[in-house]
Amino acid sequence: MNEKIWLSSPHMGGNELKYIHEAFDANWVAPLGPNVNGFENDIESFLKEEHIKVAALSAGTAALHLALIECGVAHGDEVICQSMTFSASANPIAYQGAVPVFVDSEPDTWNMCPKQLREAIRDRFSKGKKPKAIVVVHLYGMPAKIDEILAVAKEFDIPVIEDAAEALGSTYKGRACGTFGRFGVLSFNGNKIITTSGGGALVCHSQEDKDKAVFLSTQARDDAPHYQHSQIGYNYRMSNICAGIGRGQMEVLADRVSARRAMHDFYVDLFADIDGVGVFSEPSEDLFSNHWLSAIVIDPLVVGKTREDLRFAFLKDNIESRPLWKPMHLQPVFADSPYYGAKVAETLFDNGLCLPSGSNLTDLERERIEVIIEKFFKN
Repeated sequence: MNEKIWLSSPHMGGNELKYIHEAFDANWVAPLGPNVNGFENDIESFLKEEHIKVAALSAGTAALHLALIECGVAHGDEVICQSMTFSASANPIAYQGAVPVFVDSEPDTWNMCPKQLREAIRDRFSKGKKPKAIVVVHLYGMPAKIDEILAVAKEFDIPVIEDAAEALGSTYKGRACGTFGRFGVLSFNGNKIITTSGGGALVCHSQEDKDKAVFLSTQARDDAPHYQHSQIGYNYRMSNICAGIGRGQMEVLADRVSARRAMHDFYVDLFADIDGVGVFSEPSEDLFSNHWLSAIVIDPLVVGKTREDLRFAFLKDNIESRPLWKPMHLQPVFADSPYYGAKVAETLFDNGLCLPSGSNLTDLERERIEVIIEKFFKN
């Protein structure tokens, strides 16, 4: 069998070990140290926004959880969340004992529909409920229409949390995703555009918010000579070792974005003359996607085959591809949660497929992908 082609595998830059060795040599093998501070500074410099402060954490999920806490989300509250996303965008809402209210996507960015968002908020108000926060996702690296979403949020005085876990390196009107909302969330999981093996970060707009996140992420220990705790804390801080990997990865982030975008262009060219297939691309020049994952939508009525047919064709050659995220309002665990919208997210899920997108794919691997696609659509 041919060697496996992964959807999105880690891609080391070469200097990660330098930072790890420095941590070992100094015995900084703990959830604090020079690499944590350096990694946070590296991210802040990359985001290029004045007053931005970053807290490096154990996961993007941890970052979102802390963002909800800082927004005051508590048991029984409601939080509006994009339905078309990975479950980690919604699970922290449940951690707080709150209720997720899911909103459909709009067709060109696949992200939260501003019109449906307004309708959802109005209806929740009519039921005597004011949502405590809005979680919007930049799906697969594609920026949401954040200006429109922020305008709706401002109209109803609701804070926005940007789930930019997949969107490091993406921008909206030249500004980095993750810097628009009250908080931003980043992920450095092994499959992301850069990785710390496992990890994430909370993007804050003040030192006070960062300090609170760090306090909560280190078990919320009070300032006392003994161990005293006045509120619930969490073990969410990133280790100095993982942060060392991140420092090395930040050195090659721009190259990784270029390589992912090149994979997107590869698919645009490959599908250019194939009817019934659309490649997920920026709908306007305001949006710049890192194209963390390249994705397509297949119209089975035109093609005569489904996305599952193509996925199985890839699988036979040991090539990984994956359906788009199953919308949260269709997930059994959230079956009782309110949902606002039509069937945009459902249709995308039924017909969409994520394709191999790694920045480390070789020419030979691209040739294998091309052969499968050409054979599939020719037949």
